[in-house]
Parts: sequence; C-alpha cells; structure tokens
Amino acid sequence: MGDKLNSILGEISGVLWGIPLIVLIIGTGLYLTIRIGFLQIRLLPIALKLVFSKKHDKNAEGDISQFQALTTALAATVGTGNIVGVATAVILGGPGAIFWMWVAAVLGMATKYGEALLAVKFRVKDANGKMAGGPMYYLEHGLKQKWLAVLFAGFGVIASFGIGNGTQSNSVAGVVHNTFKVDPWITGIVLTIAVGLVILGGISSIGKVTSIFVPIMAVFYLIAGLIIMIMNITAVPEAFGIIFKEAFTGSAVGGGAVGAAIRYGVARGIFSNEAGLGSAPIAAAAAKTDLPGRQALISMTQVFLDTIIICSITGVTIVMSGVYTDTSLAANELTTSAFGTFLGDWGPIVVAVGLIFFAASTIMGWAYYGEKCLQYLIKAPVAITIYRILFVLFVYVGATASLDLMWTFSDVANGLMAIPNLIGLIGLSGIIVAETKIIQKTLKEEKLALRTQK
Repeated sequence: MGDKLNSILGEISGVLWGIPLIVLIIGTGLYLTIRIGFLQIRLLPIALKLVFSKKHDKNAEGDISQFQALTTALAATVGTGNIVGVATAVILGGPGAIFWMWVAAVLGMATKYGEALLAVKFRVKDANGKMAGGPMYYLEHGLKQKWLAVLFAGFGVIASFGIGNGTQSNSVAGVVHNTFKVDPWITGIVLTIAVGLVILGGISSIGKVTSIFVPIMAVFYLIAGLIIMIMNITAVPEAFGIIFKEAFTGSAVGGGAVGAAIRYGVARGIFSNEAGLGSAPIAAAAAKTDLPGRQALISMTQVFLDTIIICSITGVTIVMSGVYTDTSLAANELTTSAFGTFLGDWGPIVVAVGLIFFAASTIMGWAYYGEKCLQYLIKAPVAITIYRILFVLFVYVGATASLDLMWTFSDVANGLMAIPNLIGLIGLSGIIVAETKIIQKTLKEEKLALRTQK
C-alpha cells in the first residue's frame, strides 16, 4: 500500500514540479523584474549593506531584528539542496545546469523581494502581540481571496513536517552514520534535544540562534570552497568555461542536453532558495522595520547568498573535480567525491559537517513557518504548543525511519504552496511597484542627508 501511494504521489510530484510550475515561477520573477526596473541588480550593493545595519529597526514594530529575520529565512533555505540538490542538477542536466541555476536566482531575487514586501505590508498582530504575516495574510487582506490563503497555510503545515523536518533529520543521521559511524538513534536523540531547546522558545529564540548559527555555517562552507579554488586557481576559469559552454550546447554526459540543463538547473535553484514558494516571507513579516521595502531589499539577498554564493561553491567544485562524468555516483556521493578530490580525507568531513549544520538550521526555520501557518488556521494557543511538541518529536522519527513516502508527499505540498503564492504576487504587483517607489525615494533622501551631514 505504501509503495503504491508513494508511486502515485511521485507521479503527481513529477507533473507538479514539471515545466508548467517552473515556467510560472520564472515568469513571475521576470514579470516582477521588469515592473521594478531590475531593482535586484541595481540595489544589490545597498541591500547587502542594509543586512548589517541596525539603524532602522531599533524602534520599529516587529519581533526580531532585520538581520535575524534574514538568518531565520536563510536557516530554512540553506539546507540539503545546497549540497545534494546542486549535485542532482549536474547529474541530470550536466554542468550547464549551474548557469541556469544562476539565472533562476537573479529572477528569484525579484520574487523574494516582492514576497517580503507584501508580507510586511499586510502583517498583523496576533493575540499575544506578536507579528504574523506571509502569503496567507496578503492573500486574504490584499488579494481578498481567503480560500487561497487557507490552501497555502494547510500545505505549509504539511510541508513543515516533511521537507522542513523529517527529511532533514534523516539526511543528518545518514551522513553522521556514514562518516562518523554513529547510530541513527543516537543522532536522533541529540538532534531532537538540541532543536527542541531552540524551537520551544519561539521566534525570538530561533532568531537569536540562527543569527549566530547561520553565518558560522555559511562561512565554514565558503572558506572550504575558497581554499579549493585558490589552491587550484588554474582550474577555475576552465570550470566556468565548461559551465557557460554547456548551458547552451549541452552534452551527453549526465543527460546534459540543453533542455535538461535548463529544466534541472532552474528546478534545483528554486528548490534551494525557495523563491516563489512563499515560505521565507513568513520570517520577513516578523522583522523590526520602518518600511516594507527596506525589509524586502534585505530579504532578496537571501537568494543571492543561498544560490549565487553557497550553491556555486558546490557546483564549481564538482565541475573542477571532473567527477561528474562518473555516472555511477549518486548525488550525495558526487559532492563528497568532488571535495575529496581536492581535500583528501578532509573532503567527506567538510561535506558531512556542512550538511549537518545546513539540515539542522532548516529544521529550525521551518518550525517557525509551520507554526505560523497553523496559527492562521487554528487560533487556539494550545494548538501551537501541541504543534511544537509534535514537531520536535518528529525530528527523532525522521532520523530513525525510512521517509520516502513523507519526502514525496511533502514535495507535493511544497509545490502546491507556490501556486496560490504566485497568484498573489501577480495580483498584488501594483502594490509592490508603489512601495518600491517609496523605498527608492527614501533611500535617495537618506543618501542626500548623509552627504549634507558630512
């Protein structure tokens, strides 16, 4: 029965995550990019500067700082997709898939900008005085379509237990067992306790932990990748040359025809940074910010950091190593083998530690997403308490069980989240444009005032 259900869900997932949804996600990103005048490129330096600025969030409404909102969202998106997902894209689409992953990221930055802006614009205070926002709120209060909001929230709760929890803890237990020979049940207990201590404290606790946790894990992986590139600097131009060439020509290696490169590069890029899925705006809505556009600029850097920086470390290392030509390697083995080519015995350890941190952080971020989706559906405070307890316990279940069915089911739920969210983004694009004019005017005035003071 389980195998049959998994097969059916697998077919649904294949259709859902096929060309139509990818075109819808990329099309929405392109549409918003044009409407906001390529803002994600023009204002990226300013956005990166705002990430570390506390000037505008001290006295503003919100539960956590703008930086903590970003790191919470990054915690949820920087996960197994950055290591295994990139390898899968290369296996199925060839090295050229990495280029299309970058294209999806650039357009995805506009989508993420729009999501975060609307999340702050239409956020509300709950009964406890905490901020609540995200697609369910701008679908109801902005687009006036509550049924779409309910659908999004329902799929969000389901996805939080699967892609945001069980599959992540399962990946951690697997890599710890393979690399350090620790039994999954031991890893499950340790991970459950560690995650539980953070999650039971709510968004303030999650924000504080991720603001320290995420930069450390990202810098660790980034340094390892840079060491590889610097030590093998002559191979870097050749790797980029292969990526650009095969993005438009394709090759027989790894099924890398041009169509496959585009499809899998875009799909895995979206899966990694979640632009268009509607998850990250839930964290953005909790940020202390004076203007929706300011937090939107900060939130769009999430895609840049996740895909353009971290995913590129994985992708370029794989291409430099040449191991992608070995069709016998699975996705997780491909990344491990690539790092091992340059770092020897340290390679698998770097990948294992990176995967542990990335997956654990994803669990923390998605705990908040699922909680807010449930809160929208059920107002009773006891429901949140029960959810947190069940979510924490499911970390152990994920670490010790086979979760093929849960992964497939959650994959479907995650894809279904995107559809109402994208409808909301397109329908409310006029508000995104109007708020963009406000933030651009504000930034110009602040720049002029700064010059005057000098």
